[in-house]
Amino acid sequence: MRIAITGSSGLIGQALVQSLRSDGHDVVRFVRRAPAGPDEARWDPAGGHVDPAGLAGCGAVVHLAGAGVGDRRWSAAYKREIRDSRVLGTAAIARAVAALDSPPPVLVCGSAIGYYGDTGDRAVDEAAPAGRGFLPSVCVEWEAAASPARDAGVRTVFARTGLVVAAEGGAWGKLFPVFRAGIGGRLGNGRQYWSYISMHDEIAALRHLIDTPDLSGPVNLTAPEPLTNREITAAMGRVLRRPTLFAVPAPVLRVAIGEFSEDVLGSQRVRPTRLLESGFVFRHPGIDDAIRAALA
Repeated sequence: MRIAITGSSGLIGQALVQSLRSDGHDVVRFVRRAPAGPDEARWDPAGGHVDPAGLAGCGAVVHLAGAGVGDRRWSAAYKREIRDSRVLGTAAIARAVAALDSPPPVLVCGSAIGYYGDTGDRAVDEAAPAGRGFLPSVCVEWEAAASPARDAGVRTVFARTGLVVAAEGGAWGKLFPVFRAGIGGRLGNGRQYWSYISMHDEIAALRHLIDTPDLSGPVNLTAPEPLTNREITAAMGRVLRRPTLFAVPAPVLRVAIGEFSEDVLGSQRVRPTRLLESGFVFRHPGIDDAIRAALA
């Protein structure tokens, strides 16, 4: 199958490209510079331009592009970049897909469990409404921007991804060196829920969304049972065989990373109801196995 991907240089995008190509799929990577070969196509998300030749003949489009939420301290300008990189990019891809004479059967759009906001101890799934705050509002606009593709009859799926357990990058990529050094510990009171997923299961789930014709709309990509930060801290210490005596008090975290700390300290107890109901089987449902897989 020919599959077009945006965000292919990101943590998840790179792994997805490698997985698809290893199984013989023809992957077209959308890039913002001049294409370096026949496997690349040009797009300008801010300007709304997408090279239609890169989409022609595709059996699926996977849109993963977006500025990293935790890459920088949240200034007004960076919050605008977080939003625009998702909303404008999604709108550009959706319009380009809808304009094709023969649109691809499926568009898988990246999204996030940030949609739900702080859920506290309350478990939520795809039936829950959007939360309040910056990230929920971004997610609502992000998903709404795909409406041109959906209106054109393209099966559109929103992969609401949780915290990906990976050593190469993302939130967990920042945790591993700290815990390896023996100075890891809980964040805040540690009672907030973290909804995680192993990198292997994230990629397998994205491919499941492509291949399952009756799946559309939001699908949570998280392990079956979220755990508290305190429980995950204990698991990191257990697997890495390091002490986890240090803790970062909430006030210190707020000073260190600013507004984003409210989301780090917030609780998201998210369950993947639709993914499980569609027959997906997790290889690493437990946190210990997810951590070991990342280290391997």
